[in-house]
Amino acid sequence: MLIAANTVCLAQVAIDSNWSEDVKSVYLNSLSNEQDPPYIRMGQFGEPTQQLLLRFDILSPQPEHLRYRIHHCDAEWHSDDLEDSEFFSGPVDGSINNYQSSFTTLIEYTNYYQPIPEESGYFMASGNYLLEVYPADNPDSIILTRRFYVFEELVDIDMEPNKPSGAYGNINRDQEVDIRITPRRGSYLPLHGEYYHVVLQQNRREDLKRNLGPCVYSGSSMEYKWQAANVFPGGNHFRYFDLSNLWAAMYHVQRIEQWGGENFAFLQPEEDRSRKVYTQYNSLNGGMKTNIRERRNPHIEADYVWVNFSLPMERPFLNGSVHIIGDLTLGRLNDESRMEWNAQYKAYTKRLLLKQGYYSYQLLFLPAGNQSEKGEALTATLEGDHFVMPNNYTAYIYYRSPGSRYDRLVGLRSIVFNY
Repeated sequence: MLIAANTVCLAQVAIDSNWSEDVKSVYLNSLSNEQDPPYIRMGQFGEPTQQLLLRFDILSPQPEHLRYRIHHCDAEWHSDDLEDSEFFSGPVDGSINNYQSSFTTLIEYTNYYQPIPEESGYFMASGNYLLEVYPADNPDSIILTRRFYVFEELVDIDMEPNKPSGAYGNINRDQEVDIRITPRRGSYLPLHGEYYHVVLQQNRREDLKRNLGPCVYSGSSMEYKWQAANVFPGGNHFRYFDLSNLWAAMYHVQRIEQWGGENFAFLQPEEDRSRKVYTQYNSLNGGMKTNIRERRNPHIEADYVWVNFSLPMERPFLNGSVHIIGDLTLGRLNDESRMEWNAQYKAYTKRLLLKQGYYSYQLLFLPAGNQSEKGEALTATLEGDHFVMPNNYTAYIYYRSPGSRYDRLVGLRSIVFNY
């Protein structure tokens, strides 16, 4: 029996969360490319909409009758006043009928997948959206939530990477991203900064999502630059490990063991990289990807593994906590991502149940004064900050005119920092 650990209240801020402990390995990505983030370009009325693919596991061999529903949210991720018929032309809910049981795995599970939305409708309003999944016999008991974006292309967005000015950052450690917004001809959007809400985010981290402003007018454009909110820590390349093969330890995996009918992987001990020379290599920048060697279908043949992390240190931090941040912990600064101090081994440790595949992550330090999910964690403490780091930056441009009942997402653009 699937039991939800919480009930979601839409009066709260919408978040990405697995509200049931049985829900694992949740992906919401473009249907055409599983590595693309959950962004949908809004078409003309009546035009078939782009689709996302929701995929997740429930740690039970018995399929559950599940349903989903979609909500429209404002720019701050609160539920707004739009009726269902005002933001989508068809049903905003439906059954999840696509599933498969795991095959020859030690931990049994059911893999579910569902195109979102179904082809029977199209989006009529841009903005922030929340997807909920719940048991068909208990609609108030949400088991997972994921956010996605539907955007219009009514503005041109120029994003310029720069070295930060001395007033707001360090030219060797920080990165500045300046933004210029120009309403497109024919969009009829006025050049009034007070109607716009501009958000800039690094690597899809919730604690590195900044509200920019005020703007500076330059001809027919609005510019957001030379402000503290535009400056981000450079950080370091992401750590990663490969669990594709359970018969031989692969990258960053020290050893793999099996007992009691479960798999256990012990990663190589982590290290403090804050004083090391920066070395660049390709990674998923906090992402993850299910994968197995020598099998055909990773979605149902990949097994689950208890992955053990360790960070040896002579003594614990007294003024904050250490967190494993990436898609493997939903990028959230909470108990799920927090490492615990082990006095016996003189190390921070953490154990996570993860599906076979690739995982990238960083070890972030959260100061005691920032102990909330709205606090900003630091890369400088354990990772180090480097100006040359190729971070991903995404700009979200919201627009709300006087008298409007919702926040339109009139532009969205992502770049890789390459100065």
